[in-house]
Amino acid sequence: MRQIQKVVILGGGTAGWMSAALMKKVLGDTVSITLIESDEIGTVGVGEATIPPIRLVNNVLGLNESEFLKETKATIKLAIRFENWKRPGESYFHTFGVPGKSMAFCHFHHVLARGQKLGVEDDLWAYDLNYHCAVAGKFAQINSQDPIMEMPFAYHFDAGLYAQFLRKISEKAGVKRIEGKVQQVLRGQNGDISALVLENSRKIDGEIFIDCSGFKGLLIEQTLGTGFDDWSHWLPCDSAIAVPSEHHQQTVPYTRSIAHKAGWQWQIPLQHRNGNGHVFCSRYITDEEARSVLMENLETKALAEPRLIRFTTGRRRRQWNRNVVAIGLSSGFLEPLESTSIHLIQSGIVRLLQLFPQHDIKPAMVEEYNRQSQLEFEQIRDFLVLHYYLNEREEDFWNDMRHVQVPELLAHKIALFKENGKLFREQNDLFLESSWLQVMVGQGIKPQEYHPLVNTLPDAAIIKMLTQLKAKKLEPVFHLPSHDDYIRHMLSR
Repeated sequence: MRQIQKVVILGGGTAGWMSAALMKKVLGDTVSITLIESDEIGTVGVGEATIPPIRLVNNVLGLNESEFLKETKATIKLAIRFENWKRPGESYFHTFGVPGKSMAFCHFHHVLARGQKLGVEDDLWAYDLNYHCAVAGKFAQINSQDPIMEMPFAYHFDAGLYAQFLRKISEKAGVKRIEGKVQQVLRGQNGDISALVLENSRKIDGEIFIDCSGFKGLLIEQTLGTGFDDWSHWLPCDSAIAVPSEHHQQTVPYTRSIAHKAGWQWQIPLQHRNGNGHVFCSRYITDEEARSVLMENLETKALAEPRLIRFTTGRRRRQWNRNVVAIGLSSGFLEPLESTSIHLIQSGIVRLLQLFPQHDIKPAMVEEYNRQSQLEFEQIRDFLVLHYYLNEREEDFWNDMRHVQVPELLAHKIALFKENGKLFREQNDLFLESSWLQVMVGQGIKPQEYHPLVNTLPDAAIIKMLTQLKAKKLEPVFHLPSHDDYIRHMLSR
């Protein structure tokens, strides 16, 4: 047996430098880590909205939040606002919070359903602290032992600046960066990759190779021919146009997702600019039309020419193949509807660290890595499909999405919720029951029944419970600073 001592990362950007930073922090000097990248090769760099697990990465790396906010031009994210998704003119929030307070064996929305039958007019979000703070533009971390006061949050940040920040941390910790382009990939007698040869003929050998080369998948696909599962029959959008614009005078602590006739538009507020893009399906709209939709719906002045990105939704059939692990876009792509792109980088490298071999790579660990990766991609895929499938819009694209034959497990989830409001989280599903609940309710599903457990409470007790919960969720909002004041305070520290 030979001990694993050399890890080579191909590609920079968020995927490469997050991989380098986390591996160096966790593995220390037990392995040497070399990252190869070329300044001539650009990155996609539009993954600017995140979800709460990004804070775990920052904590593991020991990042100072004030420094992080300053270096990445970050703002706070409490939710995503979905506009026009059910039908034009209607909107709802998917927040990171949990509405209300659940009973044993019974989620809160069952209590609310009975309350609504008794005349309560409030919707689900009236009992969500994240929602109230998002619409009020308020934020500060709340120190409370009461779980009802939890306000999970994430960040919007400049992905390019985040990669630079991680690079600085990585190189300081001992990661070796080499500038160059790969000219040749060498393989050993057993078929594993043994070394990368650069254009200047320099040879970089390693025992595990991390492929962060983006869509092209230079190692995982072009060299090893791993194969790709195409999911465009479920998620047919295949293009995006992205453009930065001037920042708003006041930033909101949430991402906006705005449906259009053949796709949707994102708006992400940063300290120094806004991130904007239009994800669309080229079968229903031309590139020029898609560009016009985006530019006509910008709320601030564009700061650059729009750029076009092509993609195919799906995943590599084996994200760990031989001695190559694909991280980031080389491992697959799911459109950024729920801000999962950077999270998939994070989870991919965390999974590798959990299974990292001391000696030779063993088949069982590779199979477990691939099993978990496949499950994670499929669960996120189903959650994205849910948004499209439950629509009431009339355009051709949306009509076709409403008639997609959805994956079997997703169809079961929808049917179960329609019948009696039941929600069950699959093992290791990234999205909690509260996330599924908000999207299903926001897209128009009203369960036929509620849980019989709530009938054990008198009418007056139901009304009192809802009244007190709403008041408690609202109480902190009045005392919190504005989101922008919070950012200014953190930057001044």
